[in-house]
Amino acid sequence: MGQAATIHNTMGAMFVGVLMAAILYGAALIQSWYYYLNQNDRWPLRFVVGSVIVFDTIHQALIAHTIYTYVITNFGDAAELGNVVWSLMAEVLINGLSALFVQSFLAWRVWQLSNRNYWITIPALLLVTAEFVCVFIFTIIGLTRINTYADLAAQLTGLSITVNVLAAVGDTYLALLLTLLLNSSRTGFRRSDSIIKKLIIFSVNTGALTSLCAIASMLSILLAPETFIYISFFFCMGRLYANSLLATLNIRTILRKEGANTAQTSGETSIPLGSYHPTASVFNPPSAISVKIDTRREYMTDSDPEQKQHPDDFRSQMDLS
Repeated sequence: MGQAATIHNTMGAMFVGVLMAAILYGAALIQSWYYYLNQNDRWPLRFVVGSVIVFDTIHQALIAHTIYTYVITNFGDAAELGNVVWSLMAEVLINGLSALFVQSFLAWRVWQLSNRNYWITIPALLLVTAEFVCVFIFTIIGLTRINTYADLAAQLTGLSITVNVLAAVGDTYLALLLTLLLNSSRTGFRRSDSIIKKLIIFSVNTGALTSLCAIASMLSILLAPETFIYISFFFCMGRLYANSLLATLNIRTILRKEGANTAQTSGETSIPLGSYHPTASVFNPPSAISVKIDTRREYMTDSDPEQKQHPDDFRSQMDLS
């Protein structure tokens, strides 16, 4: 019974992690297909999306190799279960690259939305950089010095906890900044504020997913260090970053459709789904579809249904991308 329990919470937990990662990988592929079919971003952002999908593909291959080595190649060899397969260490770096690309993109959005505010953007970049440096060191040590899981626990537990802490803090910080910046862009008009509210909820939810996964991985290391439960969570981290990035980009299509519906009223005031800066960003095409809102009519609808005309023509422009 003891041996069976050990198999369940070690190789069993790892196998579950591989399955969950595969499901999320499929979701990312569908989202990437939708992205390239419907979005018209400039090449830097398209390159980021393509790179993240490539990282996901490599990562899925590596973790599949890991579990295959343990349960098929070394089937029945209990001694081999205590040795670390090289692909298990290599996948950490690939996961780190996915996190680096996605978090850097989110930091770029913060920089744009904050009108290039270095004081709030630089801390985000420092957290992102520190996380990747720790991941890189973890991988190098893992590939050169780690042979068994006993070695892994003795030498890399502290670094693994650090990586998860930095990931959780970084994701939470980025989600908080995006929430505050979007909230400060409220216009007071119902339709535009409704779109901003949806973006805020979406930013919080996507940041919470990766943060909670990192926290779950960290707690698993602390509370169940003899198991591989933390590995199953870590396998899914890169997938959550990829899906969060793609969902963030693809939701623009929904917002554009909502904006197109409001545009039937009038097309005088625009809320572009492009760059905050007056000039076009390399991450957003200058032809980004705008959400058109006639704030004059909305003013009449929200404030005085009986009023037929208002002397002021309210105009506003905000970045919602």
